Amino acid sequence: MDNRSGACPRASRVGATASLRPLRFHEGQEVSRLTEDDLGTLLRKYRTGAGLTQAALAEKAGLSEQAVSLLERGSRRRPRIETIRALGAALGLDAAAVETLALAARGTRRAQPVPKEPPVEPAASVPRQLPPTLPDFTGRAAELEILLQALTRADGPPGTVRMVAVTGMGGVGKTALAVHAAHLAADNFPDGQFYLDLRGYGPGDAIGPLDALGQLLRSLGVDDRTIPDGVNEAASLYRSRLAERRMLIMLDNANGAGQVTSLLPGAPGSAVIVTSRRALTTLPGFRQLNLAPLDEADSVQLLSRIAAGSQVSPQSPAARSIAHLTGHLPLAVRLIGARLAARPSWPVEYIVEQLEDEHRRLDELGTGESGVRASIAGSVEFLANSNDKLDQQAAEALDLLGLPNTSDLITVTAAHLLGEPVEHTEQMLERLVDLNLLESIGPGRYRFHDLILAFARERAHQVLSEGTRTDALTRLLQLYTGVAWNCQRLTHTQSARLPLASPAPDLLPDLPDTQAALNWIDKEHTNLAELIRQANRSPALRSLIPELALSLFGYYESRNRWPEMYVIDGVGREVAGTLGFQRIAAWLEHDLGIPDVERGNYDVAVNHMLQSLAMFRAISDLPGQARCCSSLSYVHSKLGNLDESLSWAQQALALSLRIGDQSIEGISHLALGRLHTLRGDYDLGRQSFDVSIDLAKDSGNLRSLAKRYQIAGQSYLTAGQHRLAAEALMAGLEVFHQIGDGNALAECHQNLATFHRETGDCASAIRSAEEGLRFARSYANKQREGQILTELGQIHAAQGHLAAAHSVWQQAADLLRPISRHDEAAVRALLTENPLPD
Repeated sequence: MDNRSGACPRASRVGATASLRPLRFHEGQEVSRLTEDDLGTLLRKYRTGAGLTQAALAEKAGLSEQAVSLLERGSRRRPRIETIRALGAALGLDAAAVETLALAARGTRRAQPVPKEPPVEPAASVPRQLPPTLPDFTGRAAELEILLQALTRADGPPGTVRMVAVTGMGGVGKTALAVHAAHLAADNFPDGQFYLDLRGYGPGDAIGPLDALGQLLRSLGVDDRTIPDGVNEAASLYRSRLAERRMLIMLDNANGAGQVTSLLPGAPGSAVIVTSRRALTTLPGFRQLNLAPLDEADSVQLLSRIAAGSQVSPQSPAARSIAHLTGHLPLAVRLIGARLAARPSWPVEYIVEQLEDEHRRLDELGTGESGVRASIAGSVEFLANSNDKLDQQAAEALDLLGLPNTSDLITVTAAHLLGEPVEHTEQMLERLVDLNLLESIGPGRYRFHDLILAFARERAHQVLSEGTRTDALTRLLQLYTGVAWNCQRLTHTQSARLPLASPAPDLLPDLPDTQAALNWIDKEHTNLAELIRQANRSPALRSLIPELALSLFGYYESRNRWPEMYVIDGVGREVAGTLGFQRIAAWLEHDLGIPDVERGNYDVAVNHMLQSLAMFRAISDLPGQARCCSSLSYVHSKLGNLDESLSWAQQALALSLRIGDQSIEGISHLALGRLHTLRGDYDLGRQSFDVSIDLAKDSGNLRSLAKRYQIAGQSYLTAGQHRLAAEALMAGLEVFHQIGDGNALAECHQNLATFHRETGDCASAIRSAEEGLRFARSYANKQREGQILTELGQIHAAQGHLAAAHSVWQQAADLLRPISRHDEAAVRALLTENPLPD
């Protein structure tokens, strides 16, 4: 060919650029350079000739020292061409030497054409690669049934491969379950079973798809020299070799769909079982099984099997304690069981004591790569080392999310802990869910496994500064305080407590009405109470407790949650007094008397009210004084001190008129109406009730209006004014139905049951009592339930059914004993006054 243009001949161009593009060996192509050395020997010669250690070569080539060592020892026989080029560049080899190195990697020994057909491979024995099943495998009957159905029953569309994914947190027993199921299903796959640990979360580097395909193809008897370099080509060959075979492929410890997709068979007959810590929902056609920890019975049984010969008894409380403290996680149960088996003289109670210390619990659950801490850390590190920024942020978020002493989180509370927008927080939480570091227990609600929570808290104290931890918990406490104040604005629109509210934080949840606000706090109350206890142990957080306690008044009063109110207000009162928060302390002192009133401890309640009044007078707080006077009027009426009660009511009215507080004015007229009615001054009583009700109507506060109707109705009922009682009670019932206050409706129906009993309509009385019980039980209001049962017993007694009455009264007494001694005493009196006939 004429070369006048000065262009290089084609052969020369190829030689010049050989080191810049993939080295390929095509059908019939003559190998141009020969080597009699294997790859390990040749690489060692080049390295020592260059004066490099394995570590130095690894650093220059961008590889691990382990990788270089494996290549020189021959443990890794077919490195990628990119690895060969990196080694050649690090060693300073020319193109010819790099090609020689590549030939050695391909196993070429002498110049000969590559045969047009691959060599005939010897018949391979049937692979039986499954690890042994655990002899102490315990429980999981339902999960095994699901797996066996997915692996063996052809109930899908014709021509499909049976595939199932077992996912769950590290240590939950995915591999043990999958191996056990695979052994049970093995007879359905006469052509063999493959097992491949993909090492998705360590130890060591994860196995890439090409290396995994290489292992599987070699297991199928494919000669190393004929395995393609590309993933797609290797996957095609793999699927071709699997066609017409019935094999079970177990792919263990996958880190995602990308590690698995190319390893799936293409033709029916075979089945695949994959295990992963990560959700594999993006794998089409897979039956998904998310594995939860064992239940208590199976945890105890597993512990006793492993610890055979020790002092563990399956029936002992200590065994159940260990099951609980290990979070029913099989890995943790196994580690403790093995320790007990190795130390048969140890008392089981000693292990329980060690595990009860959360700060050392993870230390007790194994060290090194086999421990629970390492298992959880592997999942966290997988996220932290991801190229995805969101994964990295999710790993960082785990430390802050573990700060509260609660296991449940909702998106908005997590957002405040993290100081991030709600939308971004939800994305991070879902990444943690995907990797089973967090459980999604409902839309927007999440839960930590106990051991992951312990890991997160441990990390928080190791990694985060005290200031960072304090700031995060401060944001969370401020969130709860802001929501509680919003609730109080809805339940008590004219409350004199409201001016004490701090500015609301950003990102408050949208709670448009009273019921939404009450329901929100219902769901968060356990977490909120635990957070207050946690804050009380922190000098940096204690100052936030008094306002939070005060802000919860509207919630506690609406829900009749008097025991919780007493505890939290007590903590708030103590802290407020210590820190000099005088106005908040005075209000909390007043509010501490309310649970005592509800429990019938009237003398104790009077002391709280008088002390509060003195505190309000010391700071010249007139609204607070007016509220104390109205409360003292109510308590003295309960004590039967009607004259003193009337005096306090008049003082409250005078103060309310002086400061223009229509809320206290209305409450004062309500107190006067009740007192006049009890004293037999029915006209004065009705006038005062009407003024109070009109003021509530003017304020637009429907809850206050309904309450005043109910109190007026109760007073009329006590005085025997049945017509007025019926009108007021029904009006209150209608308004409470309108606003959907179920707790108040329980009280309404109790009052109506009493009204119907007193007017001789026992059938209607029973219907009202049963409706009241329904509402009380739906809101877990035990005290109201006991009071309504007491009324129901009186209805039965009025009908002459004393046996039924005694049965219901006994239920009421048992229910009220731990809640209200006053109410219990009233029931006991009924039992005594109405003896059963001999």
